[in-house]
Amino acid sequence: MSSRFSCVEAAPPVEIFALSRSYKEDQFPQKVDLGIGAYRTNEGKPWVLPVVRKVEQQIATDVTLNHEYLSQLGYEEFSKSATKMLLGNDSPALTEGRGFGVQCLSGTGSLRVGAEFLINCAKFKTYYMSSPTWPNHRLVFKNAGFQDGKLYRYWDASNRKLDLDGMLEDLKNAPEDSVIILHACAHNPTGIDPTKDQWKQIADIMEQRKLFPFFDCAYQGFASGNLENDSWAVRYFVSRGFELLCAQSFAKNFGLYNERIGNLTLVFKDSSPVVNVRAQITLLVRGNYSNPPVHGARIVSKVLNDATLYEEWQGHIKEMSGRIKEMRQALRNKLEELGTPGTWEHITNQIGMFSYTGLNQPQVQYLVEKFHVYLPKSGRISICGLNTNNVEYVAKAFYEAVSNVP
Repeated sequence: MSSRFSCVEAAPPVEIFALSRSYKEDQFPQKVDLGIGAYRTNEGKPWVLPVVRKVEQQIATDVTLNHEYLSQLGYEEFSKSATKMLLGNDSPALTEGRGFGVQCLSGTGSLRVGAEFLINCAKFKTYYMSSPTWPNHRLVFKNAGFQDGKLYRYWDASNRKLDLDGMLEDLKNAPEDSVIILHACAHNPTGIDPTKDQWKQIADIMEQRKLFPFFDCAYQGFASGNLENDSWAVRYFVSRGFELLCAQSFAKNFGLYNERIGNLTLVFKDSSPVVNVRAQITLLVRGNYSNPPVHGARIVSKVLNDATLYEEWQGHIKEMSGRIKEMRQALRNKLEELGTPGTWEHITNQIGMFSYTGLNQPQVQYLVEKFHVYLPKSGRISICGLNTNNVEYVAKAFYEAVSNVP
């Protein structure tokens, strides 16, 4: 008798993790990992932020702490601090009591809770995501219950820049009450963000069409090194009177990748929905993972609420964002010195962890097979994988790929 589960179909591997596994199994001495989205030092090593180490030691010796359950909505001190970091201490949404945060399981969990709330409690039906976008957006919203997922144009592949006209046209044609997923900063995977003037045009169309913004903020502080700069779009939409959701992740800017620390910020026109919304989200979380973990939340909360620790952390995010900018410039310089066919200024025009290089799939395959340079089929690279020891090798590999593979 066959298993009851013999009907289960095979599923494709998650590309980025399959790529990472291949990289780890590769014995080639000059191999390079440009796939995984995690910060690396110039020696190619993971970096635990010194301020995180310091706070972990404080927590470890604090005998007043225990391991009791948090509530469904998480560690309140953390969520309040995270929401203030996003919106600003003097945000009208906070002073008027019409905005609040909920601790969730990193950015992905925040997106999922937000999506489930929107479809189950607020009765939204359609969502739009950029083309391209982080691949998990589609999976998260589909599994939350959204069946009507659409794309808006974003990346102009020919000119390697934002396709603003295409984006605005698609938003104009979106049905009212559509949920629009927007990247707050450091767009993943392209690294191209709208300018402030372009954000204003996007907000104008969304206001006219009564579209609902759902921001994904995975890189605040990590993109430019400045927390206010990286949250400008969200704060601007709030200042315009939009109701919105924003999923925050503290994986990148605190290096707390496996602690799964995130915050879902919700902003409304007034405070009247807050009590009912909190109650509904409580039930959503209870039926999903019951309550979130506390260790990473304590770390983030302590840093955000201590002036000395906060200043130290700001130094860390400036260091990380600064190294990424240096590697962008170094890669572009090497490519141009080699006379690599095409133009490469888009690498330094982009921001954040990722760069959409413009390499096609055959060129990517060539890089992996001949040079052991690992990157996704889309040609998106993690700038964090570059360092002063391998950037010249990577540039030469790119030169060979672009010169020999059409």
